[in-house]
Amino acid sequence: MFGLSRTDHFTAMKRFTEIVNEHIPEITELFPWDLDAKMQADEDMLLVDIREPYEYDAMHIDGSINVPRGILEAACEYNYEETVPELVQARERQVILICRSGNRSVLGAYMMQLMGYRKVASLKTGLRGWNDYELPMIDSAGGEVDIDDADDYFTPKLRPEQMAPAA
Repeated sequence: MFGLSRTDHFTAMKRFTEIVNEHIPEITELFPWDLDAKMQADEDMLLVDIREPYEYDAMHIDGSINVPRGILEAACEYNYEETVPELVQARERQVILICRSGNRSVLGAYMMQLMGYRKVASLKTGLRGWNDYELPMIDSAGGEVDIDDADDYFTPKLRPEQMAPAA
């Protein structure tokens, strides 16, 4: 496995939450109420929802653009099919990354900082927290999403095979 023994490989393995937590001190996070205040103050910022398109279509913050996490780095540079010019040109602008719970956005913010983005931040608690604070979201048709419907959407629905085996 790329120069690591089997034992070293498993010793080096980290859980997703460990990786996220390692990078939190290296980035800026905003709570939902902080982002709401910035939006109310009409600050110039780019809201980037990095969830998958089907998640974005279900509900998102009005005015945000969808750039899925899987193509984020390519979207941040010219000369890729995934290039998003508005995002490429935002290296000196406030960019707020949004995801479901605030984990993917931490990793996205970290990567964007490495790519030269100076004012990138992650929405702490993601859209779950945004909804808990009872802030508005819209669906793909532009209709307002009911808070209770959003609560249901954000409630985990794990299938048995997605659960860790019993020890």
